[in-house]
Amino acid sequence: MHTKGARHAAEVRIGAVVCMMAIMATAACARHRHDDKQIFRYNESAGIATLDPAFAKDQSTIWPCRQLYNGLVQLDTALQVQPCIAKRWSVSADGLSYIFTLRDDVMFHEPASRLVTAHDFVYSLGRITDPAVASPGAWIFSDLDTLWADNDTTLTIRIRHPFAPFLGQMSMVYCSVVPREVVERWGKDFRAHPCGTGPFRFQYWKEGVKLVMRRNDNYFEYDTVGGDTQTVSRLPYLDAVAVTFIVDRQTVFLEFVKGNLDFMNSLDASYKDEVLNPDGSLKEKYAERIDMVSTPYLNTEYLGFNMEDRESPLRDRRVRQAINYGFDRRKMMRYLRNNIGEPGVYGFVPVGLPGAAEEAYYEYDPERARRLLAEAGYPGGQGLPRLKLSTTSNYLDLCKYIQQQLGLTGIDVQVDVNPPAALREQKAQGQTAWFRGSWIADYPDAENYLSTFYGPNCAPAGPNYTRFRNAAYDRLYTRARSCTDPGERDSLYRAMDRMVMEEAPVVVLYYDQILHFTHKRVHGLRSDAMNTLDLRRVRIDR
Repeated sequence: MHTKGARHAAEVRIGAVVCMMAIMATAACARHRHDDKQIFRYNESAGIATLDPAFAKDQSTIWPCRQLYNGLVQLDTALQVQPCIAKRWSVSADGLSYIFTLRDDVMFHEPASRLVTAHDFVYSLGRITDPAVASPGAWIFSDLDTLWADNDTTLTIRIRHPFAPFLGQMSMVYCSVVPREVVERWGKDFRAHPCGTGPFRFQYWKEGVKLVMRRNDNYFEYDTVGGDTQTVSRLPYLDAVAVTFIVDRQTVFLEFVKGNLDFMNSLDASYKDEVLNPDGSLKEKYAERIDMVSTPYLNTEYLGFNMEDRESPLRDRRVRQAINYGFDRRKMMRYLRNNIGEPGVYGFVPVGLPGAAEEAYYEYDPERARRLLAEAGYPGGQGLPRLKLSTTSNYLDLCKYIQQQLGLTGIDVQVDVNPPAALREQKAQGQTAWFRGSWIADYPDAENYLSTFYGPNCAPAGPNYTRFRNAAYDRLYTRARSCTDPGERDSLYRAMDRMVMEEAPVVVLYYDQILHFTHKRVHGLRSDAMNTLDLRRVRIDR
């Protein structure tokens, strides 16, 4: 933790720079580059590893891929499934066959420059399951039986067991359509030569420097506005999207204040108090120039334990439970996050989703934490080796807070800071015993969260980074996937969530909240609980 004096000095320095930049903001807005164009600019500090939708496994990749590609279906702002390239569909009585009728006016970008057919979806979805491709999204098709094209506009997908969230699953970026001839031409280099059907087409990418996507003039979706006299406009409205890759978060913030960025997602701890009041509202000095939208976020932030690390004392459930009881989440949210989000005292499934836990599991209880340590053979923490917690710099303040609080119960923690890409690789390969992670919903169903503890989904092949294995849990999970009764399925979800909390392969930190910041000149940006970046209806005052 920073000392009080050092933190105050840092805030004064940031405040002084921000004030100076605020004076420049009006001029910066007035000289908005390319005055005859609407260019939406945002920054991606984590970088982008690929533009191939088969590998869109994190938000930094999903956002640009959402602009470049489309799938059969899409989600609206209420997270309800809507048509996209498929204009309608039907489901067989046994819930196993899905028949999609496709639009006949959807064009691939250059260099394919041709109409999309059902055969393209057979290739694209089959590509995700191809072991040679090694897509991290292959796990979502574990129940796929077969798929075929009856003709150019009719696609049939058959699954082995009924699965209620199937259509929501098909909205994932992994399920985007790509042209076979372009993929085969570039091979693995398709990652840097993307070709899809989205509202924007690929223009330029210099890795670590800039990504530019231009308006797709052949895009197939329209916007209808008005009442009796409706106006129909082809989407998108923007001329281009430009993404930069500035790593330093304070620099990103200053660029946003100057008007060089149109959008900023969330706030870094280093300047959070400069922008927000203690209750999480936007400070008055920014309210005249900046809009802030805050909505619940289907994102569970957590600490995960590697359950296959047989050398670590974290293999003992009592030690893991002691850590869960050993720090005050409510205090953490109040002082370190300005109450942005909900403290993670419930289950792994975020509050608000059907099937989420209805009772708290891990409220702050240091005495209980000490008793659990003693039962595990570490009274007062004696004999307990130092535990290394792997994280990234963005979460350093939270991890240091947890380090300090756990120290009071006798648990000695070393915080190990890693680059994001390095930590992702360590988690995937099981190279760290204790790590910070997050699970952002791929589709709005509790099953998506609970799949991260299903034995066959163990990383690196699937999303089970804790490598949690429990035969009883797997039986419940399999049963829930095939359950067609919503009430029964929610009960099974809660039973699985309870089992996870009792076994404690994770420490739930909080259920996140979305903060979107835009300048007043930006209009039409929509927010949803999955933090989708939908730029189709965005306009920028010139």
